[in-house]
Amino acid sequence: MVSEAPPFWWEKSGWAARALSPLGWIYGRIAGRRMDRARRWAAPVPVLCVGNFTVGGAGKTPTAIAIARAARGRGLKPGFLSRGYGGSLDVTTLVDPRHHRALEVGDEPLLLARAAPTVISRKRVEGAQRLVAEGVDLIIMDDGFQSARLVFDYALLVIDSRRGIGNGHLVPAGPVRAPLAQQLRHASALLKIGRDGAADPVVRTAARAGKGVFVADIVHEDDGSLRGRRVLAFAGIADPEKFYRTVRATGAEIVVSRDFPDHHHLDEDEIASLLDDADASGLLLVTTAKDRVRLDAAHGTGHPGSRVGDLAREVRVIDVDIVFDDPAAPDKMIDAALAAARRRLLRRSGA
Repeated sequence: MVSEAPPFWWEKSGWAARALSPLGWIYGRIAGRRMDRARRWAAPVPVLCVGNFTVGGAGKTPTAIAIARAARGRGLKPGFLSRGYGGSLDVTTLVDPRHHRALEVGDEPLLLARAAPTVISRKRVEGAQRLVAEGVDLIIMDDGFQSARLVFDYALLVIDSRRGIGNGHLVPAGPVRAPLAQQLRHASALLKIGRDGAADPVVRTAARAGKGVFVADIVHEDDGSLRGRRVLAFAGIADPEKFYRTVRATGAEIVVSRDFPDHHHLDEDEIASLLDDADASGLLLVTTAKDRVRLDAAHGTGHPGSRVGDLAREVRVIDVDIVFDDPAAPDKMIDAALAAARRRLLRRSGA
């Protein structure tokens, strides 16, 4: 899978997309066949997958956390299963946010582990088995929809309303991970995040196919203290502009912005540049929770003279949450997953 999405993926289809479309057709054939024909392991507990159609962020992590929060409110014990993208550990691991670093387990698993037990594993079946052994009674997969390793009882595909599916082409010609029709066939519902229209054609197609459609917004958690502040905003996420819109929504003025690759670990020169530029212009440093967790995990591990600790102390995090148009949406998703799992387990037992 491509780790960084080239800009032309999110623009109107042009010569680059057309030139790569034969490779995209091959990639799509392989990905679609895997989704349709792969043998999947059936877990003894419900599995709810939160995925998306494309490479890159769409809001999966806050969505998964919101579902886990709703599950806990019902007396369930949810657990997250993640591949651990961006981490170095290649063994199945129960994430401990007090001891693990983002370099080891990835940044998103550290955020997930604050909300519920989280296992990272390159082998999703093995990871699911570890969660079951930990006593989890609902597995929430953060991504992994196209991997075709587990039987899903409910598959929610998150789509960003501003980006949609980009130019609509398959990797490497575009950001789409597998043919749209095959992805929809394995999906239970869509979640459109935001109010823009780029996702609407896909939403209409899903609705015609009988899939459920939910709508939500990503909102910032802020006490008003950023209003009127001049800031240097930086982000190493798939869509930095999404974060900058959030910053502006707090009433802050972005004087300088710095984009870094998704899951990027800042080096000493980058850290020094951020600190020095902010100090020289009297700017407040602001970033995302994902970027901050990478700093927190690295704090104290740098060489003598490292300034990572200074940046970790000085930067302000703008936390976000997801708000559903239908407040009962997470419960509806959980209900559907539990019901499907009951039917699946009854069939397996021959009852």
